Amino acid sequence: MGIPEDEIPNFKDPLHWLSYFPPFAKTDLKKFGAHVDWRRSFITTSANPYYDAFIRWHFNTLKAADKIAFGKRPTIFSPRDGQACMDHDRKSGEGINPQEYTLIKIEVQPHAFAGTVLEPLVGKRVFLTAATLRPETMYGQTNCFVKPNGTYGAFLMNNNEVFICSERSALNMSYQDLSPVRGQPECQATMKGQALIGLPLSAPLAHYDTVYALPLLTIDMKKGTGVVTSVPSDAPDDFAALRDLQTDAAMREKYHIDEAWVAPFEVVEIIEIPGLGRRSAASLCVSMKVKSQHDKTKLAKIKDQVCVTLVAAVLCCGWARWCRSVRVGVVLIRV
Repeated sequence: MGIPEDEIPNFKDPLHWLSYFPPFAKTDLKKFGAHVDWRRSFITTSANPYYDAFIRWHFNTLKAADKIAFGKRPTIFSPRDGQACMDHDRKSGEGINPQEYTLIKIEVQPHAFAGTVLEPLVGKRVFLTAATLRPETMYGQTNCFVKPNGTYGAFLMNNNEVFICSERSALNMSYQDLSPVRGQPECQATMKGQALIGLPLSAPLAHYDTVYALPLLTIDMKKGTGVVTSVPSDAPDDFAALRDLQTDAAMREKYHIDEAWVAPFEVVEIIEIPGLGRRSAASLCVSMKVKSQHDKTKLAKIKDQVCVTLVAAVLCCGWARWCRSVRVGVVLIRV
């Protein structure tokens, strides 16, 4: 920036910034031809005691009149510093914003606790909590997925409910007041995803009364909650993974999967997309000859095609035409 070397140490005083840079800004604006009444420029920080006193009076008056209050908003938060972490405060990750997910509470059926890793939690409502960006597709759930070698925790939340998810997502939820103590998720038990496979579940608004937890190898434990709800009609990865389990006996044997957990579950049609029909992802997987869940290039292409076509349909004709209004037992989280 052309600042002399002997001038740089002066910037350790924050007030030096206020005196050093404004003249350069003023010169540049004049060169641009900006018509500015410079007599009306002033400093708006505590370095200007008169303006600072006015702002303090203003806010104290509003607060005394109960017109303002402290609140919360979604932001990147630093637990170590106990405060929001803005773009320029980060060593890495500048420009990253919170991602809003809808948390689907998929309840473990109470009769299934005995003889499983969840037996110590008898008497509590336990949910596999799946993060999704498309809650409107919950009618089409056929199962949920966990990562066999992923590490999950059973975390005590408000109302004495227990959420099974990754530790990272539980920490994020605890900072959103979903746990009894803010910032301190209480882990009741830890387990590998393999121990959850085969659990019978009640998925909200699903066509099937009972669905099962099944393995999915491509889950990223650093994204969402580590639990993925499966809607094969509109999600190509879900369709490919479910079909693999339905057709590959060796794979079922490897993960100790009973055929009854996968065989009866057909694709549930829920959203009609112009040009793609009511089972867009499943139909494209068949027509493009996707071989398995590891056929990543084709699956990514199908996912993009489904999403782009759906968004175009929504923009052109309105959301209500393509899907029913949904009110699911969900919680919004940001991770």
